[in-house]
Formats: sequence, structure tokens, C-alpha cells
Amino acid sequence: MQKSTYLILAAAGLISFSTLAQDIKPTSEKALQESVEKHKAMLSSTPLKEFKARNVGPTNMSGRIVDIEVANDKNTFYIAAASGGVWKTEDNGQSFTPIFDHQGALGMGAMALSPSDNNILWVGTGEDNSSRSTYAGTGVYKSTDGGKTWSHMGLIHSQHIGQILIHPTNPDVVWVGSMGGLYSKNKERGIYKTADGGKSWKKVLYIDDNTGIIDIQIHPTNPDVLLAASWERFRQAHDFVGNGKGSAIWRSEDGGNTWKKAVEGFPQDEFVGRIGFDFAKSNPNVVYALLDNQGKSDKPAPEPRRRGNQQQEENPLKLEDFKDMSLDQALALEDKRLESFLRRNQFASKYTPSELKRQLKIGKITTTQIANYLGGAVDANAAMFGAPIKGAEVYRSEDTGKTWKKVSESDLSRLYNTYGYYFGEIRVSTSDENEVFVLGVPLMVSRDGGKNFALTDSIGDPHADHQSMWINPEDSKHILLGNDGGLYRSYGGGARWDHLNTQMPISQFYSIMVDQATPYHIYGGMQDNGVWYGKSTNKPEDPWEPLFGGDGMVVAVDTRNNDIVYTGSQFGNYARINKATGERRRITPGHDIGNAPNRWNWRTPAELSYHNQDIVYMGSQYVYQSLDQGNTWTTISPDLTKNQKSGNVPFATLTVVEESPLEFGTLYAGTDDGNVWITRNNGGNWTSLNAGLPQDRWVSSITPSRFKEGRAYITLNGYRYDEFNSYVYMSEDYGKTWTSIKSNLPEEAANIIIEDPKMPPLATKLDWESISAT
Repeated sequence: MQKSTYLILAAAGLISFSTLAQDIKPTSEKALQESVEKHKAMLSSTPLKEFKARNVGPTNMSGRIVDIEVANDKNTFYIAAASGGVWKTEDNGQSFTPIFDHQGALGMGAMALSPSDNNILWVGTGEDNSSRSTYAGTGVYKSTDGGKTWSHMGLIHSQHIGQILIHPTNPDVVWVGSMGGLYSKNKERGIYKTADGGKSWKKVLYIDDNTGIIDIQIHPTNPDVLLAASWERFRQAHDFVGNGKGSAIWRSEDGGNTWKKAVEGFPQDEFVGRIGFDFAKSNPNVVYALLDNQGKSDKPAPEPRRRGNQQQEENPLKLEDFKDMSLDQALALEDKRLESFLRRNQFASKYTPSELKRQLKIGKITTTQIANYLGGAVDANAAMFGAPIKGAEVYRSEDTGKTWKKVSESDLSRLYNTYGYYFGEIRVSTSDENEVFVLGVPLMVSRDGGKNFALTDSIGDPHADHQSMWINPEDSKHILLGNDGGLYRSYGGGARWDHLNTQMPISQFYSIMVDQATPYHIYGGMQDNGVWYGKSTNKPEDPWEPLFGGDGMVVAVDTRNNDIVYTGSQFGNYARINKATGERRRITPGHDIGNAPNRWNWRTPAELSYHNQDIVYMGSQYVYQSLDQGNTWTTISPDLTKNQKSGNVPFATLTVVEESPLEFGTLYAGTDDGNVWITRNNGGNWTSLNAGLPQDRWVSSITPSRFKEGRAYITLNGYRYDEFNSYVYMSEDYGKTWTSIKSNLPEEAANIIIEDPKMPPLATKLDWESISAT
């Protein structure tokens, strides 16, 4: 078979995805094992094995750290990154080395370093935060030489590991908390215990196939006493439930062989979400628990945020005012007042007062349609912050977790707003039972036993979204902190922080783009870290420059001068930025009056035309085209989604909009609910290309060829069903027929396929070579 390396396919590793339709089956344990073995075999035999990637950063903006383990020699510690493997330092954080790159997964859930033998390190793969950027793993791994070599120790179908604990004096005794599948129900969840160093496992606690174990803690002086937190959660592409009656605290007095609920004084209803806890080492009878309480709050919802410098307007026009307004009354409205109304309600920019009145006058739109403009619209960003729930609560036990009492008096509802599933960590000072840290969007500390909390993450400017913390048992002022911005260190009990990320490039990129400058720049949108760019000649320690905040998404650069950049954050909040002048303008299109409001994907697609870079495309459920750099927009498609499911996660959205480099007017579009479309007349009509492709999978990429008209490549994936099959197809006839080019690829969810810009592929049936790099 003719080999070709001119197509590059980025596999998403091993991840997950599920909806109400169960005709798409999650990948079985046997299939997952076969895929891991095939991947390893390809890696060992590839001629690209010695391919050296050059690290260009960024390190001044890093990525999510989910766990920290520190050796007896405090200069040696280990860092687990959400999707960046495990890193080790032996010089107190001056340098780091990746030690887990070529195992079965790079998504990390938990680590444990043996207290009695620091050469023994356990790693549980598959992040436990249950977010959109959470990737599944392949079980648990063990090193007996400080991370130089690794052995797979089983539990491959656990998918997401919540916690690992090692007995303080017997390293053969290990407890593993498994969360199980994120997008499917499975029985490989609960607490597993080994007494022979991982040769065999016994499931010692199992609740049900939708409830796993997110945390386990061991009594500081009596290893027979353990506490565990179960968590009922289920994510789907269109919905997420992060609470349920399966969520509870469990207690064991026989080394984890048997367990009983320990919820006296603790909530026990269907609103119990994620739970984390920690013993006070200075007084082991004291334990604190942090609860994500999803119960409805009796406090009023906060006022909606105003955009920019909007001033309070006297007697402003409201949408409902138009419900019973006559045509003559609408036409008589003062333009200034009408302009304020249109902008405040984010009508499409083409709707000026004069244009609105013109369309009313000719009957193209009605006052009723104006009144219903936002009907059914959901501000996905506001929904994350504005729902009135109880949120974070702190409970304290003074009898080693047998009974509990709510102690938090401060309002902690903003600690993590509605998305407590992303946090859940609490730490107690190693010297003072009344000093308690809670990790959320901010880092907060109480010094009165959990009653009152104050911020402690301001000096040193640490990043938000805190995920992990280690407090030195011999010096409680010495703290290591992991968050979405990397690793931080304090020698003052959290009063000041230093950033330790000059060597760890662990950012999670949603997209990457380059310009045509000399030397060229690399742009990237990063999870929770905005949009940044840096020179291709950079060394790891060379800083990148920020462009945009939030969760950074797609980047498109006008390469005619390399100064104009189109980019933005989650759910379609995009802007045009002039790097030279600093000018920026919001360009997100509003929907047409009479159409349903836009539904924006978390990673909204946007692209500049190959044929004229003043032309911009964006996609909600509609495809939008701008001929003037995003100043005004035209809707050039109907709703291209199936639009059959709805929940608390925006769904039925476009994930891909791609223009043919060879033919202006030929556009491809793909959706999160499995539709693929083409137009060959600039949106005049659209033709479905679903036939011949796996149905209902997320369309992750489409690449029209730059060498031959009609040729296109597509990747789809089912990881949001916990289906990890590899779907890679090619068409030579504008998508009328599709041929699988998966060939010898292992079964791993495919995120993107690109065509080499200079050399076309030599055959439609390909042999793939493995490229593996951190």
C-alpha cells in the first residue's frame, strides 16, 4: 500500500460524549484495551519516533493543574496537568521534565506518592472535573522508580479517576476512587482496593452505574478510618446534571473494606452535588467538607450585566412595548430612543432606526416580531453566573466525619457560581485546625473554623479557577497551588504568590493559527486563558502576548498585513482586533428579525475567505457572511441543525464552517448533532451530505482540498457518547459519496484533519504514522 504522510490527523486521545439516544454504544473495555495496545505498537515502530518538536511556549500563560504530590525532599514534586501529562521537578520548581508522555492517555485525574517509599508513584488517568475540556483516561499506572518507567495496573474502563490514596506504611495497599464514564453509564466506578500493589483489585464500594467516587481522605493517624465522597453526575452534549441523591459522604473504620453513609447533619436531597473534604492534621478529629449545593436559593437573582458603558436610561423602550404597538406608533418613535433599544437588546447591526422603520413600512417585519426578538434566547454565559442556587457551603465534623454541621456564614454562592462540578477542593492548614482554604474561581481562606471567608489570591496576581493545593506538613506557610493558569507557590500562607511556569507548556488549545509575518507568529485560543500569540522563533521562557480574555476560541488572521485578527471567547463573543492600533470592535452577528435567536457553540466557528479577506464567515445554527470585515452581516443559510434536543448546554449548533480555497461560493458546514451540508452558490441553496457518513456524530472538522475541486476531508467523533471510534473520510465529488480513509488508525476520537499545504496526498487509502508529542 502506498504510504503518505502528507495528511496530518490530530487524534483527541481518549475522551467521551452521550445523549438520550442510546443507539450509539459506548466503547467497550475490550475495544479500549485494543486501541491502547495498537497505539503503543504504532508508536514503537513509526519512523517518526525520533521526530523532535521544538517547544515555543507559551509558559507565561499555562494550563490547568489538577493534582500536586510532594516528596519527603521538598525540592522534588510532581504536577498533573488536566490534559498535559505528569511533570517532575527536582530543583523546587526551577525546571520541570515531562515523565508520562508515551502512556495510554495524557488526561490526568489524580496522583499519589507513597509516604513510605517516594520511588512509588501512582497516576490515575482521565480528569475528574467533568467539564467540556475533560478527557477520559485508560486506567491507573504505577512507577517504582520515580517516574522513569511505568506499568499499567488496570481499571482501564474507569475512564475518570477522582482520587488515589496509598497506605502510609504499606505501599502495597492502595485505594482508587473511580468516577466512571462521563457521557455514559457504566459499572466501572466506585472504590477499588488492592493489597498486593495493583496485581488484583476488589471493588469495596459501589453505589450505581451513574455515581462514582470523587474524593477519598485518610485519617492522619489511623489508616483504618477513611472518608469518601460519592458524586452522581451525567454529562450529555446538550445537558449536564451534576447532582443527585447518589451524592453523599461515606465512612469506613476497617481500612476501606466496608463502608457506611455518614450524612448526619449533611444534606441528603437530590440537589447534593460534588463534595470534597480534608482532615485537620493538627487535630484529626476535625474534618471539613465543601459541598456544591445545587438547591434553589431564596435570594433574588443578580441584575443582568450591562455591556460596555451602558448608562441607565430614563423610561427605556422594552421588547414588550412593541407587543401592542401600532405601525404608526412604531414609525413615530424617536430615532435616538430606538437606537438605544436596538443596541441594548443586541439586534443585528444592520437594524438601524431608519432600516427598522423601512422594513416595518413595507411589511417585511412586524412589531410583534420585534417584541419576540429574544423569544427563547439563552445567554449561555449569563446562565453560568446568574442562576440563583445555594452554591458552595462548608460543613465541619468534630468526630472524624460521623456527624456534620454547616459552619459557613459568608456568602459563598460566587465561589463557583453554578458550575461547582469544576471545583470541589478544600484544604486545612497543617498547623491550625481553624484555617481553611476553599478553592473555586477565587481562592478564599477562613481563620475562624470555616465561618467567615476572605480572598487570599490577590498579591502576585495568581490566575483564577483553583484546582489543587498542597500545604507543607512541617511549615504551613509553604503552599503550592494549581489552577487554570498553572503552578504558584507561597511562603507566606497564601498572602503572596509566585508563578512557577517558565518550563511547563501545558495550555489546552481550542485552536491554533499562524500568520505570514517574518518570523511568523503562532496564535492560539486556550481553555480559560484567552487568546495569545507568540513568535515561531520563541524559546519556552519567551513570553507570548495576550489578545482576548475568557475561554479563547477560534483565531483568523488577515495575512495581507498580519495586524487584523478576528477572535473571541466562548459562545460566539467575537471581535475584530487591530494589533497595531489596539482598536477592537465586537462583530458577533445578531439574528434576523423573524428568525429564532442564535444558538452559539462553545467553540463558535469563524473563518476568513481565501478569496477576499474582507469577507468573514461565522456560524450559529445559521451561516453568516460579512463583506465588510464583520461590520454588517447577511444570513446565508436556514437552520442547518436537526434541533431535536435541548437542555442546559447550548446544542444544535454549527461546529464547522469552511470555504473552498479553490471556488468562491462553495462552503461546507457541519453541526454538533451530525449534519453535514454544502452550498455551491454562496448560500443560495444547501444540500445535505449526511449519506455515507456515521450518523449523529459531532462534526469535528471539514477540510476542502486546496489541490482539487470537489475533494474534501472530514472527521467526526462520538466521544460525547463515550464512543472512541476513529471516523475519518474523504470525498472526491463534493460530498456526494464518502470513502473511509481511517485505514490503520487506532480507535481514538479524531478532532481534526488537515491537508499538507504544498503536497497533495498520493492515495485515497492511507497508512498513517504516529506523531506523539507533549
